[in-house]
Amino acid sequence: MISTSTSVDSLAVDQLIRDGETLVSASGITEVGFLSPGDSKRRYLGIWYRNISPLTVVWVANRNTPLQNTSGVLKLNQKGFLVLLNATNSAIWSSNILSTALGFGKFCRMKLGWNLETGLERYGLSWKSVENPAEGDYTVKIDLGGYPQMVIFRVPDIKTRIVPWNGLSIVGYPGPNHLSLQEFVINEKEVYYEYELLDRSVFSLYTLAPSGTGQGLFWTTEISTRKVVSIGEQDQCENYAFCGTNSICSYEGNYSTCECVKGCVPKFPQYWNLSIWSNGCVPRIKSNCKNGYTYGFLKYTQMKLPDTSSSWFNKTMKLEDCHKLCLENCSCLAYASLDVRGGGSGCLLWFNNLADLRKFSQWGQDLYIKVPASDLYHVATGHENIKKKIVGITVGVTTFGLIITCVCILIIKNQRAARKIYNKHYKSKQIIEDIDLPTFALSALANATENFSTKNKLREGGFGPVYKGTLMDGKVLAVKRLSKKSIQGLDEFKKEVALIAKPQHRNLVKLLGCCIEGEEKMLIYEYMPNQSLDYFVFGLLYLHQDSRLRIIHRDLKTSNILLDANLDPNISDFGLARSFFGDQVAGTYGYMPPEYAARGHFSLKSDVFSYGVILLEIVSGNKNREFADPENYNNLLGNAWRLWTEERTLEILDDVLEEKCTPHERPIVPGFYTQNDVAFEADHNLCSVNELSITVLDAGLERKAGKC
Repeated sequence: MISTSTSVDSLAVDQLIRDGETLVSASGITEVGFLSPGDSKRRYLGIWYRNISPLTVVWVANRNTPLQNTSGVLKLNQKGFLVLLNATNSAIWSSNILSTALGFGKFCRMKLGWNLETGLERYGLSWKSVENPAEGDYTVKIDLGGYPQMVIFRVPDIKTRIVPWNGLSIVGYPGPNHLSLQEFVINEKEVYYEYELLDRSVFSLYTLAPSGTGQGLFWTTEISTRKVVSIGEQDQCENYAFCGTNSICSYEGNYSTCECVKGCVPKFPQYWNLSIWSNGCVPRIKSNCKNGYTYGFLKYTQMKLPDTSSSWFNKTMKLEDCHKLCLENCSCLAYASLDVRGGGSGCLLWFNNLADLRKFSQWGQDLYIKVPASDLYHVATGHENIKKKIVGITVGVTTFGLIITCVCILIIKNQRAARKIYNKHYKSKQIIEDIDLPTFALSALANATENFSTKNKLREGGFGPVYKGTLMDGKVLAVKRLSKKSIQGLDEFKKEVALIAKPQHRNLVKLLGCCIEGEEKMLIYEYMPNQSLDYFVFGLLYLHQDSRLRIIHRDLKTSNILLDANLDPNISDFGLARSFFGDQVAGTYGYMPPEYAARGHFSLKSDVFSYGVILLEIVSGNKNREFADPENYNNLLGNAWRLWTEERTLEILDDVLEEKCTPHERPIVPGFYTQNDVAFEADHNLCSVNELSITVLDAGLERKAGKC
């Protein structure tokens, strides 16, 4: 309420303006005097626009110290200060202000922001209510944390955050036009925002309502009734961080909804599904430099940029460099341009959770959010699709990285393979050169065995399988192929080649040659059509005494004795043979003498023991490793010895042999021998094969354990 009074446009020193009198600008636009807002009875000194309905107050002097009646007086004192006096002539407000109201209606040139040199802050305060202009609950100010932004506080919390300056305007406020001029200044001295009308036939006033909502008031000289426009969107999305962090708020169909940014998931899904969104979202994959994931950027358009209070900015950097900087920084979550003009320039980076995101329906800015490459996809927003460039760049970078990695791996792998092939070739060549032995081509052996067909497989040994093969000239041979899973390896292969290539005897399987190509190692023998032998003697004698190398086989058993077409026995499988002494146990249990199995001591008599076991198996028709005497807990050897000592010799024989014997004939049974505790003592009374053969044929010898 304003009292009717006379008006002047200037105030002289010691001149008074009493309640009911006003100071009017020369243009007649603004007026200074006493007023009572709304239905209030209290009196305030203020400035308002003339001839606008309803009363539109621009400024109040004594907002926290109202006058209780109409006794107030405004005076310009000798020092040039305006002083407001109450009924007792006490000053309740004063200011060094111009004594003439500005013609255009700006009582002074106000700025919202900071003077960094003096520390002065200019901010706006809401009224308590429409009838009480005292300081209200809300404040609008420039927040200097990170990139400066305008924020509305209800101390200590943020109510609404107004999007930062984008080079043209503050998003949500009217953009650049011929009617007004907006300016946002950031330099070493000041940080402030200012708005000025250029068309003087149009008037506007921005206020902060008691509810904390920004309002814009507009009218013209022709139309005195003002129009009230809310600043920004008026919905739940305007409440600070309504959707929490890493989540985008959208307002459609009179309803606000929240959606996690790509690459994030609800922090508490159980609440999220109930539309309780304040807890926001968290990254599905924690971004760091060591997790091995590739990242790219997803472009969101028409966005309210996230809270910039913890951001980093550079006003001169190109947007391309900004992209690269964020991509290379493990902690960077998003980037945007500071100035949208000319395709974008400047750089704004976010490192903490993205708070207070929303999608506008009419305006907004492009925001690039870092996401795992697997989450990149095309998103349709309104009538515009996200450009394929982001995905293309990401895929290109990823592909290039993979190609480089693959090339490096191939180079290293090829070098290792070449070195391995060289080493194998060198070793193979060395084996062949050390032993004057013919070599067979792998392709020829593959053809001869029908590509190592299972139907040509003769048997399987510790060294590997043995195949029957037929060469192009019709010659039949046996191919012994080293298995990759074989328990015997290159050492045994070399040993067998070295040992069997030199000795030659009618009772030794003849080695025809070998094949060493790449991973393949094979021995080629003469073919034995009747396979394994159950009886032999002469070949063993040759190995022990007559060969240039005195060879101990160490793995004599029936499966290692092959029969030729005339059923003549031939010794094979020299992989464990030795021509020198050692203490490593190798061979087949059941055919080893006790001192060798227990302590690794072997001698020429070790093969004799194995031979004796074979003879027992032939005579009895039982396998030593499979035989068990349940009454006396003996194996085949123990059972034979017991029957021999009890003069029950015939019970040793196979039933088939026993039917052909008569009680008056001497049974054919093997002889027994015991081994000294030390296999290599200086004892020349070693059992020879000749002596052993006599013992076998003569069953009438004294039943007493001896050397043989």
